[in-house]
Amino acid sequence: MTLMLEAPDTTRAPARSAPPVWLVVALACAGQFLVVLDISVVNVALPSVRGGLALDEHGLQWVVNAYSIAFAGFMLLGGRAGDLYGRKRMFLVGLGLFTLASLAGGLAQEGWQLLVARAVQGLGAAVLAPSTLTLVTSAVPDGAARARAIATWTAVGAGGGAAGGFVGGVLVEALSWRWVLLINVPVGAVVLAAAARWISESRAGDGRRLDLPGAVLVTAGLATLAYGVSQTEAAGWTAVSTVVPLCAGLALVALFLLAEARTRSPLMPLGLLKLRSVASANVAMFLSGSAMFCMWFFMTLYAQNVLGYTPLEAGLALVPSSVAVIVGSKVAPRLMRATGPRAVAVLGTLVATAGFAWQSTMTADGGYLTAILFPGVLMMLGAGLAGTPLASLATSGAAPEEAGVVSGLVNTSRTMGGSLGLAVMATLAAARTDGRPTPEALTEGYALVFTTGTVVLALDALLMWAWLPRTPARQAG
Repeated sequence: MTLMLEAPDTTRAPARSAPPVWLVVALACAGQFLVVLDISVVNVALPSVRGGLALDEHGLQWVVNAYSIAFAGFMLLGGRAGDLYGRKRMFLVGLGLFTLASLAGGLAQEGWQLLVARAVQGLGAAVLAPSTLTLVTSAVPDGAARARAIATWTAVGAGGGAAGGFVGGVLVEALSWRWVLLINVPVGAVVLAAAARWISESRAGDGRRLDLPGAVLVTAGLATLAYGVSQTEAAGWTAVSTVVPLCAGLALVALFLLAEARTRSPLMPLGLLKLRSVASANVAMFLSGSAMFCMWFFMTLYAQNVLGYTPLEAGLALVPSSVAVIVGSKVAPRLMRATGPRAVAVLGTLVATAGFAWQSTMTADGGYLTAILFPGVLMMLGAGLAGTPLASLATSGAAPEEAGVVSGLVNTSRTMGGSLGLAVMATLAAARTDGRPTPEALTEGYALVFTTGTVVLALDALLMWAWLPRTPARQAG
């Protein structure tokens, strides 16, 4: 990515026959699916990676963290680059980096090679992810059609996270851990070729340059925060290795905000945070993400460590939940037209809260229907219902030239919320379990996670009702 290129003073690339809208949405959603899938798909492959590359526990932790830290740290930079240098261009650059890094990771012969590949994957994902939502909102006019397109984007993203354990289990058992990464190569190549052919370029450049000081500060700040969060699971919240990066990250983010208030061409115009729809929806997404992201992780652990499921069986057990999140996302636009996005977001969050409350009653000898299926479907149906109106609100009201950075902010809020939530929940579960590996002790730890998630989501629903705009977003029309 050439960061210092002068952004052309134009709003559209040379005109040519417009591709079908459904094709643009499908390609953007395919990119988003790959990005979200790779956050979780490697988890089930970690035991095989340990044997294949002789990584210790710390190294295995960084197979996950290298991706998530680079992803979170570069997201805003990727969003603004799309605004200035072209959404199609950044989509292709991000997907190309992601695909090549997947190939390198799948062929890695040493542990350090895999870690470097995962970090580059995260960088590619950070460039790619904001462009996926921006391409969707740019291709579809305001109104009900855009709400349906955003619902599809939300469903595909949530489905990618949900499918991670299942896809990983199938690939590891049928082939090897390497195919968890290598599967991205043919899929990425097909999407890359189709996007290069069919997606039209768009940008909102007005002669501005990329805000390099702001880019350095926010990337360093978010990456340092993400690193500090990643340390909590191994070292705890009070360890020096956790406190120092967390404080440093917060200081860098504060410096970023000060710098943005003074620069003429900010990476993230602070005026965006004055928009009620943008600020409230992003805070709501952060809180909901902190609970929802944990659901898949701890449900998989419960199925395998307590109920004795294999990785593949655990993945299959959660398929109905994956379907539920898609159903919720597709039903949401119809409800939004009738009641408005705020009411649908609150309804979805309350449905998810009921599912979390049910899941918190889990026992060490629970049956599939009452311990996994029904509460899992409620949690993910609610997530699907809430995700679409929140994404619509978070991208409404901003000027077209800010679409990329707003999309980056949406993904950053959700990712950072999920990372922080998982770290907090893992610490709570470990404290309640207190080193006891029995099914009963593990169940107590996992139940505490879902009890905490119930409280977080209930508070999030109250915040949504009080803060989200009462009038429907334009996309809900």
